Amino acid sequence: MSSTIWNPKPVRFLEGERIYLRPVGQEDTEGYFQMLFNPEMRRLTGTRQAFTMEGVRRYIEAKSVGGDTVLLLIALSDNDQVIGDVALQDIDHINRNANIRIAIDSAEHLGKGYGPEAIRLLLEYAFGLLNLHRIELQVFDYNERAIKAYEKVGFKREGVQRDALYYNHRYHDSIMMSILEDEYRALYHQA
Repeated sequence: MSSTIWNPKPVRFLEGERIYLRPVGQEDTEGYFQMLFNPEMRRLTGTRQAFTMEGVRRYIEAKSVGGDTVLLLIALSDNDQVIGDVALQDIDHINRNANIRIAIDSAEHLGKGYGPEAIRLLLEYAFGLLNLHRIELQVFDYNERAIKAYEKVGFKREGVQRDALYYNHRYHDSIMMSILEDEYRALYHQA
């Protein structure tokens, strides 16, 4: 009988060139909690609510059981440092659609292509293994870096919800974007 050696390195669920996506676990509760209070991340995502450690623990537990959400942490391949999270949410297997969201934790990791790489990994999973047809997202008009990143990956603008977010004494528009499986395949699976 052979003995199994426990390897404490994180599971690399979806692996890219410079990053990988891994499941979130209870051991990530404190780090995830801290990430939720990063002021720049809160501004870019329009987050206003406060969170408790126990609330974050329950959220992670609920999202790790499956259901209509795939929540993954984004980690650097060379040192396993978690730099954000990405989620496929409201997965509808009948209509074959879902929405996607992403948050990069700190300014030092922005503008380096990690976000588009993480989104492409999750889109590959969504269109390939989950057999989805349409992925949508919403982004606030002041988050120009994210808009450019989504367009770079292949998302197209569908419309604008005017004054959808009231944040820091001002109203902001929400831009709706989506990508269809055939558009994704044309960009990334050319024969």
